Amino acid sequence: MTDSLADPHLRLPGHTPTGGRRDIVILGSTGSIGTQAIDVVLRNPDRFRVVALSAAGGRVGLLAEQAHRLGVRTVAVADEQAAGPLREALTARYAGEPLPEILAGPDAATELARAECHSVLNGITGSIGLRPTLAALEADRILILANKESLIVGGPLVKAVARPGQIVPVDSEHSALFQALMGGTRSEVRKLVVTASGGPFRGRTKEELAGVTPEQALAHPTWDMGPVVTINSATLVNKGLEVIEAHLLFDIPFDRIEVVVHPQSYIHSMVEFTDGSTLAQVSPPDMRMPIALGLGWPERVPDAAPGCDWTKAATWTFFPLDEEAFPSVALARRVGSLGGTAPAVFNAANEECVDAFLGGRLPFTGIVDTVAAVVEEHEPSIRGAAGTPLTVEDVLEAETWARARARELAAQQAQRATTEAAGV
Repeated sequence: MTDSLADPHLRLPGHTPTGGRRDIVILGSTGSIGTQAIDVVLRNPDRFRVVALSAAGGRVGLLAEQAHRLGVRTVAVADEQAAGPLREALTARYAGEPLPEILAGPDAATELARAECHSVLNGITGSIGLRPTLAALEADRILILANKESLIVGGPLVKAVARPGQIVPVDSEHSALFQALMGGTRSEVRKLVVTASGGPFRGRTKEELAGVTPEQALAHPTWDMGPVVTINSATLVNKGLEVIEAHLLFDIPFDRIEVVVHPQSYIHSMVEFTDGSTLAQVSPPDMRMPIALGLGWPERVPDAAPGCDWTKAATWTFFPLDEEAFPSVALARRVGSLGGTAPAVFNAANEECVDAFLGGRLPFTGIVDTVAAVVEEHEPSIRGAAGTPLTVEDVLEAETWARARARELAAQQAQRATTEAAGV
């Protein structure tokens, strides 16, 4: 796997410390990934030291608590208005001790990503993580990537600056593939098999999905995630994004990346080799395990999370993906093949449609239908496709257009539904 962004066979020179603790910067520290990463760090103080934290700014109390407990040098918030409350929370927490440096503003996380450290964990949610991802790679840091959107929307930009093997993925599926790929060489890989839980609506037809409510869609059977990711899991948009991410991380063509439904979520993904053998990475559904692997790579962190209990009977099942009921994966393959700004449009339109669904302005099946319509409209004006240059500004402009167009289409659909309900 010598050409891939995430190469488990590579040990980059200069990135494995010969002694002492590994300095880490955590972006998105108050979110799900960030809080679990801090749990791993606190249980392994001899191996890791967090030197800086960033967050959006909505939970300054938690951020101040994290900063004090970890003894960080710098704390950053994206919301400039949160700087004052953060300083107050830090003052109360530190009780006369010197406060860490405070950065605020939309570029604060990007600045932290360039800080002197060994690794940067990007746990930011959304495509706003693109600039920090690029900054960490350009500063020659190991990027522990949980922010899949930055790679998906900025694939060519990331590939232009990342060295082979500089990224260690944190998504459970891609961490599983990363580990299973150690079982063979690039030429021996036949296909990547990405597993999906199937979400809360596995087995339902498209017609049965039309009337599901936000409350039903937010009731994921396995994972505890934020609302956007949980809805993405229900529509399987999340799995479509993961297919694009796997293609970019491991440089495997889309026609050799398969999705299979595995409700128990113990097998996180698999690699099939040319001799017919398949290697699977197996563990209970606990994100601390892939996070710890990213923090410690190329070494594992003992007892990062509980393993399987092999003394108890268990059954693991697999089902083919119903692409008629869940067309998002096929749409994502097409979007990934188009390249350029198409993935950015796909991701941004989806975020707006999820917001409309949660607000009662769009039916569940309307999410992917509307995203597909926005992608189709954008196709003639894609930038950065077929090897042409792509810029961050291209990505941001495409996202802005996609969000506005998705809102327009969702509003039109809501108006039609209101008119039909009134019998007009």
